[in-house]
Amino acid sequence: MPKPGREPAPTKDLVTAYLKEVKTKVDACIFDFLPTTHKHQDVHQLYQMMLDYPRRAGKGLRPALCLLICEVFGGDAERAVNTAAALELLQNWLLIHDDIEDGSELRRGEPCLHQKHGIPMAINVGDALHCKMWEMLHQNTDILGHELAFQILSEFIQLSNQVVEGQHIELSWVHNNQWNLNENDYWTMCIQKTAWYTCITPCRVGAIIGGASVEETDVFIEIGKSLGVAFQIQDDVLNLIGDIGRYGKEIAGDISEGKRTLVLIHLFNSCTPSEAQNVIDIMARPRTEKTEAEVQSVLQLMQKYNSIQYAQECSNTLLKEAVEKFNQNFAHLPDSRAKHLFLSLIHFFVEREY
Repeated sequence: MPKPGREPAPTKDLVTAYLKEVKTKVDACIFDFLPTTHKHQDVHQLYQMMLDYPRRAGKGLRPALCLLICEVFGGDAERAVNTAAALELLQNWLLIHDDIEDGSELRRGEPCLHQKHGIPMAINVGDALHCKMWEMLHQNTDILGHELAFQILSEFIQLSNQVVEGQHIELSWVHNNQWNLNENDYWTMCIQKTAWYTCITPCRVGAIIGGASVEETDVFIEIGKSLGVAFQIQDDVLNLIGDIGRYGKEIAGDISEGKRTLVLIHLFNSCTPSEAQNVIDIMARPRTEKTEAEVQSVLQLMQKYNSIQYAQECSNTLLKEAVEKFNQNFAHLPDSRAKHLFLSLIHFFVEREY
């Protein structure tokens, strides 16, 4: 039985239901906002292509973090829906560009946009959604007032700078054929590329709209770093051992794309020099020059040296750090449905199967 005055911890089903509720609300906001028709046939086609990724079945984690943290601080989550929707637009244009840069094949169970329409078209659709994100954020002046809207805009500017720098780090590893990386290199890349847009900024903007102080808002940088890296590690793991039907991307695609992951770094630190060189010889080649047998041989080595298990353990440790930081810094906030849902949701980050 829960203690008197305390909210019961949400079950996994309640978390899943909440994510669906948030996704429905945010999608409605996005599809009400994005243009759908134009008298010029080519622009009409652009508008239809802009709807492609938003219509695919995403998880809605970033909007959920934003809305929950807003509620945790006593704010009205409805005032944060527009900002949450902008986070989802951000996710979509980033994915379009990321899929091109990585040469990915599947996204959310369907061919990537550049696979369907070609790289130039896909780049332009990503640019169009990027523009619409800023336009959506501008609408916050009517919802939140100029001062708060400007604060949220500043958070998105900081986020955008962090993400492109993190992406550049990862792209540079590929461009320079760099393999002598350590775990600190991976943490740095993940924090900038993943943690800021997946966890830090969604929590910070939710806190700002909810009325949190500057000091309280800043706590989410450290919480978000731990949580964001944990999220990315789990994504790397699912890429290797997930169910393609649930995961929505090609299994072992990171090996095909030559991705530097924590799993790979652990493998290099564990295997023999000759095995490491063989892995590099395979990973360094373009996707089109790798055979399925070669990809599987790398995966088998990762399993042989328990590299996947090691990554999962790291992800769980980081999750615990995030939970401890949250509980230590926000014990003064009243127990609420939102507070417990948030804690359950971040456990989902490393327990998810998709």
